[in-house]
Amino acid sequence: MTINLFQTPEYRALMQKYIEETMVYLFENDQPFAIACDLRYVSFDPPLPEHITENFNETILFVLSGYTFENAHIEKGKLIFEAGFGEENFGSVVSMPLLAIKQLFVGENPVVLNYAHPTPPKEIGTKNSMEALLNNPENKKLLKKRKR
Repeated sequence: MTINLFQTPEYRALMQKYIEETMVYLFENDQPFAIACDLRYVSFDPPLPEHITENFNETILFVLSGYTFENAHIEKGKLIFEAGFGEENFGSVVSMPLLAIKQLFVGENPVVLNYAHPTPPKEIGTKNSMEALLNNPENKKLLKKRKR
C-alpha cells in the first residue's frame, strides 16, 4: 500500500505550523495577504445569504487587508476574521482550520502551498476491512464454510 506523504500526521503538523508561523510573521509585519481555501471547511457566522453563496466555487479566495486584516487572528488552529460580503457588505465572522488554506499569497506571489487536508482521509487497511467483513454475521458463516 502506498502512503500519501502529504496526508501523514507528521506532514500535517509540519504544514499547520508552517502556515501559522507564516501568518504570524505577516501579521507582525503589517503585511496584508490573500488565502485560497477549501470552502468545505469554512464556516460563516452568521451564515451568508444564499444569493451570495450561490456564486462560490469549491475554492474561495479571501483578501485580508484593511479591517479584515486588523481583526484577523489565529485561535486553536483556526484562522478567524470578520469580513463583508456582497453588494450590501453583509458582515460575517469567517473561520477555518489552518489546513483548509491551500495557498497563501503576498501580492501576486504564492508564498505557501499546502497539500495536506484538515482531516485525515479514512484509511482502510487490511485489519479494518477484515473487521468490517466480520461485523456482518452472514460473512462469518461464509468464512466458516470456506475453512472446512
